[in-house]
Amino acid sequence: MAAAPIRYYDRYSRTLKTEQIYGEGWLRFAYENPAGRFFVWLLAKRAWFSQWYGRKMTKRESALEILPFITKYGLDVDEFAKSSFDYKTFNEFFYRALKPSARPIAEGERVAVFPADGRHLAFPNVDTAEGFYVKGMKFTLAELLGEGALPEDRRVLAKKFAGGAMLISRLCPVDYHRFHFSVGGTPGPAQLINGWLYSVSPVALRRNIGYLVENKRELTMLASPGFGDVALLEVGATNVGSIMQSFILGREMQKGDEKGLFAFGGSCVITLFQRGRIRFDADIVEQSAQCLETFAKMGDRLGAAP
Repeated sequence: MAAAPIRYYDRYSRTLKTEQIYGEGWLRFAYENPAGRFFVWLLAKRAWFSQWYGRKMTKRESALEILPFITKYGLDVDEFAKSSFDYKTFNEFFYRALKPSARPIAEGERVAVFPADGRHLAFPNVDTAEGFYVKGMKFTLAELLGEGALPEDRRVLAKKFAGGAMLISRLCPVDYHRFHFSVGGTPGPAQLINGWLYSVSPVALRRNIGYLVENKRELTMLASPGFGDVALLEVGATNVGSIMQSFILGREMQKGDEKGLFAFGGSCVITLFQRGRIRFDADIVEQSAQCLETFAKMGDRLGAAP
């Protein structure tokens, strides 16, 4: 397990692929080596470490890393909203906008879409899922939603989503790093649930899925006419400079509208639906049952209301 490659299912080619992991050597040392795990405990999980790294990515000299990054990971520059030469820092490039035509939104009032580019796991019933990244490893909804995150006690909020459906969307550093609304509705305020900043790479999550509920995250409740109450969580991680919300509080948002962005680093978005409010598409459910992520892009069809 220690040196196992990260495999995922590509929805478009319908093939299994091996993930090209940004900073793989460091990640494997940090989470698969006892000395590395001590370093994570001492430094890497703490906010000041990620803030320090984030400042590095906002310096002018960081722009020198943009073109090598594009070349190494084969990014499609034709999708970018502006030229790759126009970004003044690596962080500005990292949370770049895309041309609207680059991510068409699946049509249909009862159709939900993926909230972000990335590798996704979907569970029709979070209570009966056998495992997320590893069989038998899971967390509770109460842990995920966080005590004191909303006026309701976390057990009350967790009860609202008991037996509901969950989507975990993991964004790699090479992915488009803005996140969007999966369904239309009216959002409430984003509530901070403070925590550590562990990596959310499968290298780390295969060792401890609990990092997703120990990390800093933000929770937004969305009242959706077609899908009921939906819980939207953005999870921070090591070297994620910040979670920036860009939606307008109280305004009705359309499916596919931008909700916010992550500054530098890998990160994660989790979407919770109440029981019976969504039926995920069969391909992502089939792969998720095998603890295998599916690569899909923001705006593509995730499922539909029954």
